Amino acid sequence: MTKKTLFRITLWCLLPMFLLSSTAWGGQDSSLNVEPPFWWTGFKESELQLMVHGENISDYSVQLDYPGVTIQRITRVKSPNYLFVYLDIGTGAIPGEFDISFSHDNETLEYRYRLQARNPDPEFTRAFSSADTIYLITPDRFANGDPDNDNIEGMGDAVDRSDPDGRHGGDIKGIADNLDYIANLGFTAIWLNPLLENRMPSYSYHGYASTDFYRVDARFGSNEEYRDLVRQARSSGIGVIMDMIVNHAGSKHWWMDDLPTGDWLNFQNDIQITSHEHISEQDLYASEYDKRMYSDGWFVETMPDLNQRNPLLADYLTQNALWWIEYLGLAGIRMDTYPYPDKHYMTEWTRRLMVEYPHFNMVGEEWTDNPAGVAYWQAGNKNKDGYVSYLPSLMDFPLQNALRWGLATDEGSKMEDLRPGGLLYLYRALANDFIYPDPSALVIFPDNHDMSRIYTQLEEDYDLYRMALAYVLTMRGAPQIYYGTEILMANPGTEGHGVIRSDFPGGWKGDGKNAFTGEGLSEKELDAQNFLRTLLTWRRGQEVIHSGRLTHFVPEDGTYVYFRHDDSDSVMVVLNKNTEDVQLDLLRFDERLEGYQKASDVITGENMQLGSTLTLPARSVRVLELHK
Repeated sequence: MTKKTLFRITLWCLLPMFLLSSTAWGGQDSSLNVEPPFWWTGFKESELQLMVHGENISDYSVQLDYPGVTIQRITRVKSPNYLFVYLDIGTGAIPGEFDISFSHDNETLEYRYRLQARNPDPEFTRAFSSADTIYLITPDRFANGDPDNDNIEGMGDAVDRSDPDGRHGGDIKGIADNLDYIANLGFTAIWLNPLLENRMPSYSYHGYASTDFYRVDARFGSNEEYRDLVRQARSSGIGVIMDMIVNHAGSKHWWMDDLPTGDWLNFQNDIQITSHEHISEQDLYASEYDKRMYSDGWFVETMPDLNQRNPLLADYLTQNALWWIEYLGLAGIRMDTYPYPDKHYMTEWTRRLMVEYPHFNMVGEEWTDNPAGVAYWQAGNKNKDGYVSYLPSLMDFPLQNALRWGLATDEGSKMEDLRPGGLLYLYRALANDFIYPDPSALVIFPDNHDMSRIYTQLEEDYDLYRMALAYVLTMRGAPQIYYGTEILMANPGTEGHGVIRSDFPGGWKGDGKNAFTGEGLSEKELDAQNFLRTLLTWRRGQEVIHSGRLTHFVPEDGTYVYFRHDDSDSVMVVLNKNTEDVQLDLLRFDERLEGYQKASDVITGENMQLGSTLTLPARSVRVLELHK
């Protein structure tokens, strides 16, 4: 008599999957874990890989019977507990459920799989652009909306707010509860540091050591809560950018107890730490050894480096990105450590995503102050080695570095490499934009979660802080601001990431001050918050800033002037680092000022006539709308 085990799992949402035992995900008995947990009809490239994990599942044959869906091939691997089943989801496939049968001897396992229709509304995945301003949030440190999920049995790393490197309890609900605050500041996008499961014994709060690529960490909430957050944000005029990592996983990922193949990881049997020598990927003369030590080396022993040259893993990771885009309705992806994975895989990853979502946006992290090193990865770059990328955007680390030093160093000074310091350093960095295929697509920022706060970088000089924010919010590209920058959060005396990522005041019951309401903030903190709100609110409606042309003039005598302009509007921005008021001679700006007679200061509200000179208050920034 045939023994039949039926697993009927409704996969149109993930909540029922959460009710499964851990073996349904880890697959150490006859239970099956299938990833991706469900899929959609209507993708342009119809192949779908199913990773099936279950005890000795490789002994089983596979069958299904559903219109428009066929089995293309089945791949068995070193571990007997995996099957990789490739399906073709043809144009004739319709949304619905079907059974996939796994048979061996007298046993049949049936897994009910679900196909859904893709969301046809282009607004569902409308991408961020230079018209947006991005608010970067470290979820564990922003707001604790649900204290009941602070500690989850069996996950370890209990909440301890006294430990800068421990979990503090921030979650998805805390973000959702404060969307109005974010929208009222003027932000139109949020980038969330990773929310996926990070079942590491310690230092798990940051999220960059994923232990499950399809599940939100229960201490942040659930997959459904993440999806609801994205929907709420969209209704508030805010798109959500997901932080992804394909370079590595966490050492407690369930794979690690049963790796599918002998080459699932780089240096799988002999861990080597990466050299972090980024330039080896572009170096025309680099040895293969140096390239491998950079790209294949692990960050740390708790972050196994994934081998994207393994075609099974490559398909898995690419599908995972597509799954989250369509499940959530994302506005973009920020890819962590972009140059570290196999670069030819990253070509394919970006190609496939852009095929399925032609107007989508992805921004890669390439942390270097060398603009040529950043430009190498941007779509459209003509690389000497023939490398092709489809990546629309990158983080503009070279400009961030120049902004910091251009403001922090004295006018007329020399840098260690003998280049001029001060505003001329910033000017020359921007002048390198000819290197980029599309500099206007870059994401620009004064700081982020991996570096000192801008207020600390500028030695808590409030005037320079205002110049930095005004520059970022009027420069070409899409600006990103880290949470807490608006209230002068700082990390004096330490570079510790746990301090840099301190708790946002007011996000926890009993906090001594509340930045969401302004209660308890100092006069300077309130002024900074209002300063940022003024610029953000103004920027939101300024096409000339979003997509206008840029003309700048060589800095002179501690002042730096640039214009954003199009056929309809013109904005003049002036940085003045002098400790005294300056009368700026306007004659040399005639090519951009011709025909304009008046100006209004966006920051102060002051209206003025344009004459032969312009008064610049000491150590100030002016953002001037020009009028004829």
